[in-house]
Amino acid sequence: MLSPENRLRRREDFASAVRRGRRAGRPLLVVHLRTSGATDPHEPGEIDPSTRAGFVVSKAVGVAVVRNRVKRRLRHLVRERLSQLPAGSLVVVRALPGAGDAGADELARDLDAALTRLLGGVAR
Repeated sequence: MLSPENRLRRREDFASAVRRGRRAGRPLLVVHLRTSGATDPHEPGEIDPSTRAGFVVSKAVGVAVVRNRVKRRLRHLVRERLSQLPAGSLVVVRALPGAGDAGADELARDLDAALTRLLGGVAR
């Protein structure tokens, strides 16, 4: 589970990450990453804001049980990778319909590939 300071909750923050950030798509998910050198305007006085992550899992992924399982797996995977991301960045992970049938190792592979691409690794 993500700690409260690492959760993305505000609609404006989701929109900011999706509209102004970079995107990397994979077969099971799409990752949006917005890095900023500035501090978060919603948290005055904070010098080094924490990295925050949010998840979008639509009904196209499956029924409620499947969607919640996918969200739990993604939260766990992102929590392990927060230290790789720049401080103050916003991450939105959007699950695609195939994510409902995928295992945790397949989700981890796609997440790692997307983050590597966004953080300046080997691009396609």
